Amino acid sequence: MINQKKVIVVLPAYNAEKTLKRTIQEIPASVDDCILVDDHSTDATAALAARLGLQVHRHEKNRGYGGNQKTCYRAALAAGADIVVMVHPDYQYSPLLVEPMATMIANGLYDIVLASRILGGGALSGGMPRHKYVSNRVLTLVQNLALGAKLSEYHTGYRAYSRELLLSLPLEANSEDFVFDNQLLAQCIYLGARIGEVSCPTRYFPEASSINLRRSIVYGLGVLRTTMDCVAARSGLYRRPFFDFPPLQLKQHSKSIAQMLEEVQ
Repeated sequence: MINQKKVIVVLPAYNAEKTLKRTIQEIPASVDDCILVDDHSTDATAALAARLGLQVHRHEKNRGYGGNQKTCYRAALAAGADIVVMVHPDYQYSPLLVEPMATMIANGLYDIVLASRILGGGALSGGMPRHKYVSNRVLTLVQNLALGAKLSEYHTGYRAYSRELLLSLPLEANSEDFVFDNQLLAQCIYLGARIGEVSCPTRYFPEASSINLRRSIVYGLGVLRTTMDCVAARSGLYRRPFFDFPPLQLKQHSKSIAQMLEEVQ
Protein backbone atom coordinates (compact mmCIF):
# COMPACT_ATOMS: atom_id res chain seq x y z
CA MET A 1 0.00 0.00 0.00
CA ILE A 2 1.00 3.59 -0.61
CA ASN A 3 -0.73 6.35 1.36
CA GLN A 4 -3.48 3.87 2.33
CA LYS A 5 -4.11 3.07 -1.35
CA LYS A 6 -4.10 -0.53 -2.55
CA VAL A 7 -1.66 -0.94 -5.45
CA ILE A 8 -2.05 -3.78 -7.93
CA VAL A 9 0.29 -4.51 -10.82
CA VAL A 10 -1.24 -6.09 -13.90
CA LEU A 11 0.84 -7.94 -16.47
CA PRO A 12 -0.69 -8.58 -19.92
CA ALA A 13 1.31 -11.60 -21.04
CA TYR A 14 1.89 -13.58 -24.19
CA ASN A 15 4.79 -16.03 -24.36
CA ALA A 16 6.66 -14.24 -21.56
CA GLU A 17 8.14 -17.30 -19.86
CA LYS A 18 11.77 -16.27 -20.49
CA THR A 19 11.47 -12.79 -18.99
CA LEU A 20 8.70 -13.06 -16.42
CA LYS A 21 10.82 -13.98 -13.40
CA ARG A 22 13.25 -11.09 -13.95
CA THR A 23 10.32 -8.71 -14.21
CA ILE A 24 8.65 -9.94 -11.03
CA GLN A 25 11.89 -9.81 -9.05
CA GLU A 26 12.09 -6.02 -9.55
CA ILE A 27 8.51 -5.19 -8.55
CA PRO A 28 8.64 -3.21 -5.27
CA ALA A 29 7.36 -4.59 -1.97
CA SER A 30 4.83 -1.73 -1.73
CA VAL A 31 2.72 -3.52 -4.37
CA ASP A 32 -0.16 -5.40 -2.74
CA ASP A 33 -0.83 -7.92 -5.50
CA CYS A 34 0.19 -8.90 -9.02
CA ILE A 35 -2.27 -10.16 -11.61
CA LEU A 36 -1.08 -11.80 -14.81
CA VAL A 37 -3.43 -12.39 -17.72
CA ASP A 38 -2.11 -14.98 -20.14
CA ASP A 39 -3.40 -14.45 -23.66
CA HIS A 40 -3.35 -18.14 -24.65
CA SER A 41 0.44 -18.40 -24.73
CA THR A 42 2.12 -21.37 -26.37
CA ASP A 43 4.82 -21.55 -23.67
CA ALA A 44 4.65 -22.07 -19.89
CA THR A 45 3.96 -18.44 -18.95
CA ALA A 46 0.81 -19.24 -16.93
CA ALA A 47 2.40 -22.12 -15.05
CA LEU A 48 5.47 -20.07 -14.14
CA ALA A 49 3.29 -17.16 -13.01
CA ALA A 50 1.38 -19.47 -10.69
CA ARG A 51 4.65 -20.80 -9.22
CA LEU A 52 5.79 -17.23 -8.62
CA GLY A 53 2.64 -16.58 -6.57
CA LEU A 54 0.82 -14.35 -9.03
CA GLN A 55 -2.93 -14.32 -9.48
CA VAL A 56 -3.34 -15.85 -12.94
CA HIS A 57 -6.14 -15.49 -15.47
CA ARG A 58 -5.88 -17.37 -18.77
CA HIS A 59 -7.76 -16.70 -22.00
CA GLU A 60 -9.07 -19.78 -23.74
CA LYS A 61 -8.20 -18.15 -27.05
CA ASN A 62 -5.92 -15.29 -28.03
CA ARG A 63 -7.79 -11.99 -27.72
CA GLY A 64 -5.01 -9.56 -28.56
CA TYR A 65 -3.18 -6.91 -26.55
CA GLY A 66 -6.24 -4.75 -25.99
CA GLY A 67 -8.43 -7.69 -25.06
CA ASN A 68 -5.79 -8.79 -22.58
CA GLN A 69 -5.79 -5.38 -20.90
CA LYS A 70 -9.56 -5.38 -20.56
CA THR A 71 -9.30 -8.57 -18.51
CA CYS A 72 -6.39 -7.09 -16.53
CA TYR A 73 -8.33 -4.01 -15.45
CA ARG A 74 -11.55 -5.90 -14.68
CA ALA A 75 -9.61 -8.29 -12.46
CA ALA A 76 -7.68 -5.51 -10.69
CA LEU A 77 -10.80 -3.45 -9.99
CA ALA A 78 -12.63 -6.55 -8.76
CA ALA A 79 -9.70 -7.17 -6.39
CA GLY A 80 -10.19 -3.72 -4.87
CA ALA A 81 -7.30 -1.84 -6.48
CA ASP A 82 -7.09 1.89 -5.79
CA ILE A 83 -4.14 2.19 -8.19
CA VAL A 84 -3.43 -0.09 -11.13
CA VAL A 85 0.00 -0.18 -12.76
CA MET A 86 0.44 -2.00 -16.07
CA VAL A 87 3.89 -3.59 -16.44
CA HIS A 88 4.85 -5.58 -19.51
CA PRO A 89 6.32 -8.93 -18.44
CA ASP A 90 8.90 -8.88 -21.26
CA TYR A 91 11.33 -6.83 -19.10
CA GLN A 92 11.53 -4.03 -21.65
CA TYR A 93 10.52 -1.43 -19.04
CA SER A 94 12.03 -1.21 -15.56
CA PRO A 95 9.58 -2.37 -12.86
CA LEU A 96 11.54 -0.28 -10.35
CA LEU A 97 9.46 2.72 -11.41
CA VAL A 98 6.19 1.17 -10.20
CA GLU A 99 6.44 2.76 -6.76
CA PRO A 100 7.21 6.36 -7.84
CA MET A 101 4.50 6.18 -10.51
CA ALA A 102 1.92 4.85 -8.05
CA THR A 103 2.98 7.40 -5.42
CA MET A 104 2.20 10.29 -7.77
CA ILE A 105 -1.38 9.00 -7.97
CA ALA A 106 -1.67 7.98 -4.31
CA ASN A 107 -0.80 11.54 -3.24
CA GLY A 108 -3.49 13.01 -5.47
CA LEU A 109 -1.19 14.65 -8.01
CA TYR A 110 -2.33 12.80 -11.15
CA ASP A 111 -5.03 10.45 -12.43
CA ILE A 112 -2.67 8.68 -14.83
CA VAL A 113 1.14 8.49 -14.99
CA LEU A 114 3.07 7.49 -18.11
CA ALA A 115 6.62 6.13 -18.13
CA SER A 116 8.16 7.89 -21.11
CA ARG A 117 11.04 6.43 -23.09
CA ILE A 118 11.56 9.81 -24.73
CA LEU A 119 11.97 12.19 -21.76
CA GLY A 120 15.43 10.96 -20.76
CA GLY A 121 16.73 10.94 -24.32
CA GLY A 122 17.86 7.31 -24.10
CA ALA A 123 15.39 5.59 -26.40
CA LEU A 124 17.82 5.04 -29.27
CA SER A 125 20.75 4.12 -27.02
CA GLY A 126 18.42 1.64 -25.29
CA GLY A 127 17.95 -0.14 -28.61
CA MET A 128 14.73 1.36 -29.98
CA PRO A 129 14.81 0.82 -33.76
CA ARG A 130 15.26 4.13 -35.58
CA HIS A 131 12.10 3.71 -37.67
CA LYS A 132 10.08 3.19 -34.48
CA TYR A 133 11.65 6.25 -32.90
CA VAL A 134 10.86 8.42 -35.93
CA SER A 135 7.26 7.20 -36.14
CA ASN A 136 6.87 7.74 -32.38
CA ARG A 137 7.99 11.35 -32.68
CA VAL A 138 5.86 12.09 -35.75
CA LEU A 139 2.68 10.56 -34.35
CA THR A 140 3.23 12.25 -30.99
CA LEU A 141 3.63 15.63 -32.69
CA VAL A 142 0.42 15.10 -34.67
CA GLN A 143 -1.56 14.12 -31.59
CA ASN A 144 -0.21 16.94 -29.43
CA LEU A 145 -1.19 19.48 -32.08
CA ALA A 146 -4.62 17.94 -32.73
CA LEU A 147 -5.57 17.21 -29.13
CA GLY A 148 -3.98 20.21 -27.45
CA ALA A 149 -1.74 18.19 -25.14
CA LYS A 150 2.00 18.39 -24.46
CA LEU A 151 3.05 14.78 -23.88
CA SER A 152 6.53 13.49 -24.68
CA GLU A 153 5.02 10.31 -26.14
CA TYR A 154 1.67 8.56 -26.54
CA HIS A 155 2.97 5.05 -27.20
CA THR A 156 4.49 3.78 -23.97
CA GLY A 157 3.01 0.58 -22.58
CA TYR A 158 4.04 1.37 -19.00
CA ARG A 159 1.25 3.23 -17.21
CA ALA A 160 -0.36 3.76 -13.82
CA TYR A 161 -4.06 4.60 -13.34
CA SER A 162 -6.31 5.61 -10.50
CA ARG A 163 -9.35 3.45 -9.83
CA GLU A 164 -11.63 6.44 -10.46
CA LEU A 165 -10.13 7.04 -13.89
CA LEU A 166 -10.51 3.44 -15.02
CA LEU A 167 -14.14 3.42 -13.88
CA SER A 168 -14.73 6.61 -15.90
CA LEU A 169 -13.60 5.07 -19.21
CA PRO A 170 -15.64 2.90 -21.62
CA LEU A 171 -12.79 0.41 -21.93
CA GLU A 172 -14.92 -2.41 -23.30
CA ALA A 173 -15.63 -0.29 -26.39
CA ASN A 174 -11.92 0.04 -27.16
CA SER A 175 -10.01 -2.04 -29.71
CA GLU A 176 -8.79 -5.53 -28.86
CA ASP A 177 -5.52 -4.74 -30.66
CA PHE A 178 -2.48 -2.53 -29.96
CA VAL A 179 -4.32 0.75 -30.61
CA PHE A 180 -6.19 0.14 -27.32
CA ASP A 181 -3.47 2.09 -25.48
CA ASN A 182 -3.80 5.10 -27.75
CA GLN A 183 -7.59 5.10 -27.55
CA LEU A 184 -7.38 5.03 -23.76
CA LEU A 185 -4.99 7.98 -23.69
CA ALA A 186 -7.22 9.96 -26.10
CA GLN A 187 -10.14 9.24 -23.76
CA CYS A 188 -8.11 10.59 -20.82
CA ILE A 189 -7.30 13.79 -22.71
CA TYR A 190 -10.95 14.16 -23.75
CA LEU A 191 -12.03 13.88 -20.09
CA GLY A 192 -9.41 16.34 -18.92
CA ALA A 193 -7.68 13.77 -16.71
CA ARG A 194 -4.46 14.91 -15.03
CA ILE A 195 -1.60 13.19 -16.87
CA GLY A 196 1.91 12.94 -15.42
CA GLU A 197 5.08 11.55 -16.97
CA VAL A 198 8.33 10.10 -15.64
CA SER A 199 11.47 9.26 -17.56
CA CYS A 200 11.92 5.54 -18.11
CA PRO A 201 14.96 3.68 -19.45
CA THR A 202 14.05 1.00 -21.94
CA ARG A 203 15.79 -2.02 -23.33
CA TYR A 204 15.29 -3.83 -26.60
CA PHE A 205 16.60 -7.38 -26.84
CA PRO A 206 15.50 -10.60 -28.60
CA GLU A 207 13.11 -11.74 -25.85
CA ALA A 208 11.41 -8.33 -25.57
CA SER A 209 8.13 -8.19 -27.47
CA SER A 210 7.84 -5.88 -30.47
CA ILE A 211 5.32 -5.67 -33.28
CA ASN A 212 6.44 -6.18 -36.88
CA LEU A 213 6.40 -3.58 -39.66
CA ARG A 214 2.97 -4.51 -41.02
CA ARG A 215 1.33 -4.30 -37.60
CA SER A 216 3.24 -1.09 -36.88
CA ILE A 217 1.67 0.47 -39.98
CA VAL A 218 -1.77 -0.73 -38.92
CA TYR A 219 -1.13 0.74 -35.47
CA GLY A 220 -0.02 4.08 -36.92
CA LEU A 221 -3.16 4.32 -39.05
CA GLY A 222 -5.21 3.43 -35.99
CA VAL A 223 -3.56 6.26 -34.04
CA LEU A 224 -4.47 8.75 -36.76
CA ARG A 225 -8.05 7.45 -36.81
CA THR A 226 -8.26 7.72 -33.01
CA THR A 227 -7.03 11.32 -33.21
CA MET A 228 -9.69 12.21 -35.78
CA ASP A 229 -12.36 10.46 -33.69
CA CYS A 230 -11.37 12.45 -30.60
CA VAL A 231 -11.43 15.74 -32.49
CA ALA A 232 -14.82 14.82 -34.00
CA ALA A 233 -16.27 13.93 -30.59
CA ARG A 234 -15.08 17.23 -29.16
CA SER A 235 -16.56 19.23 -32.00
CA GLY A 236 -19.84 17.29 -32.13
CA LEU A 237 -19.36 16.00 -35.70
CA TYR A 238 -19.82 12.37 -34.67
CA ARG A 239 -19.13 10.15 -31.68
CA ARG A 240 -17.79 6.61 -31.85
CA PRO A 241 -18.71 4.18 -29.04
CA PHE A 242 -15.37 4.51 -27.26
CA PHE A 243 -16.16 8.18 -26.64
CA ASP A 244 -19.50 7.37 -24.96
CA PHE A 245 -18.51 7.62 -21.31
CA PRO A 246 -20.11 6.03 -18.23
CA PRO A 247 -20.98 8.28 -15.26
CA LEU A 248 -17.85 10.22 -14.33
CA GLN A 249 -15.97 8.90 -11.30
CA LEU A 250 -13.16 11.47 -11.40
CA LYS A 251 -13.24 14.22 -8.81
CA GLN A 252 -12.98 17.85 -9.84
CA HIS A 253 -9.62 19.24 -8.80
CA SER A 254 -9.44 22.98 -8.30
CA LYS A 255 -6.02 23.02 -6.62
CA SER A 256 -2.88 23.48 -8.64
CA ILE A 257 -0.11 20.87 -8.74
CA ALA A 258 2.12 23.30 -6.82
CA GLN A 259 -0.45 23.56 -4.02
CA MET A 260 -0.78 19.79 -3.81
CA LEU A 261 3.00 19.37 -3.65
CA GLU A 262 3.16 21.82 -0.76
CA GLU A 263 0.54 19.79 1.12
CA VAL A 264 2.43 16.53 0.54
CA GLN A 265 5.62 18.10 1.88
